[in-house]
Amino acid sequence: MTTIYTNGQAIPLSARGSVTALGNFDGVHRGHAYLLETLKKQFPDRSLSVVTFEPHPRQLFESREISFRLTNADERNAALSALGVENIFQITFDQEFAALDAKNFIHQILYKSFGIFHVACGEGFVFGHNRQGNTDFLISEADKLGIGVTIVKPLQEEGTVISSSLIRSCLKNGNPEKAAHYLGRIWCIQNIVEHGDKRGRTIGFPTANLQLGEQVEPKCGVYAIKIRLANGRMHEGVANLGYRPTIGKQTRACLEAHLFDFNQDIYGQKITVYLYHFIRDEKRFSDLNELKKQIARDANNAKEFFKIKNDSVNSL
Repeated sequence: MTTIYTNGQAIPLSARGSVTALGNFDGVHRGHAYLLETLKKQFPDRSLSVVTFEPHPRQLFESREISFRLTNADERNAALSALGVENIFQITFDQEFAALDAKNFIHQILYKSFGIFHVACGEGFVFGHNRQGNTDFLISEADKLGIGVTIVKPLQEEGTVISSSLIRSCLKNGNPEKAAHYLGRIWCIQNIVEHGDKRGRTIGFPTANLQLGEQVEPKCGVYAIKIRLANGRMHEGVANLGYRPTIGKQTRACLEAHLFDFNQDIYGQKITVYLYHFIRDEKRFSDLNELKKQIARDANNAKEFFKIKNDSVNSL
C-alpha cells in the first residue's frame, strides 16, 4: 500500500532512508517506469519512494489557463502505486516553494525533511528557484550529505525518447493507440458526470457529459471508448470530444459519451473514460436528423472496432 505525504506531515522513521525518484511524473509512462525499475534494481532491499509536485509547476508559471496534464494527481499517484512505489512525497508547488533555492531543496527537503538515502532522476532534471539546480549540482551537494545519486538516461524506442510531451502530441494528432503504446496503458479522462441539455436523449443517444478540466485536449472528434463506472464495471461506447458545432459551439471542449445497452442514471458519479480509437473528425451537420444518422454510423464503427479487437485477443 502506498502512503502519500503532503506538506507539514512528519515523515515517520519507516518512510525515511528510502531510494527516491524525482520528477513531475505526468502520465507515469514507460519512461517513468524505467526510471523506477532502474532504481529498484540498484537497491532491492530499500523502500521505493517518489518526490513529486502538485500542482504541476507549469500550472504556476503559465500566465494563461492551460490544460495539458496527462493525469491528475489521483491518477498519477494510483499509477505510481501500481509500479511498486511505497511512499509519495507530494510537495505543494506554490510561490513560496518556487522561491526555494536549489541548495535548500537538497539540504532542507531531501535530506532533513524526507531523510532520503539515494535519489534518481532523468538527465534533464532541473530544480530550485529559477531552475538554477541541475544534475551536476545535485550530485555535488548530495555527496556532501551522504546521499547517493543515479542519473538515468531516457528510455528510447527506435531513436524516439518516450516522454510526456510525445504522448500529448500523439493525443493531439488523434492517435490514442500510439499514446497507449508509449504510456503502457490506455489513456483516460476521469471526472464527474455533469447534467447537459439532454438533447442526446431526444435523438436516441443519451450521453454522459464530462469536462476535461486540467487534462490535455486530444484531437476533437469521435472515439471508440470504454467507461469504468464508480462501481468498477466496464462498458463499451462511443464519444464525441469537442465543441458541439451542430448544437451551438461551446467555449470549452467537452466529452459526451454514449454507452451501448445502458440506461442507468450516473449523474454526479466519477467515471473514467478510456480513449481506444479515433473514428472521425468533429464536424457540423445541417440538422439534428443528419447528426442522428452519423452517430448511428459512429456507434456501429465503434462496435466493429471492439469486435475485431476482442476477436483478436480471444484468438491468441
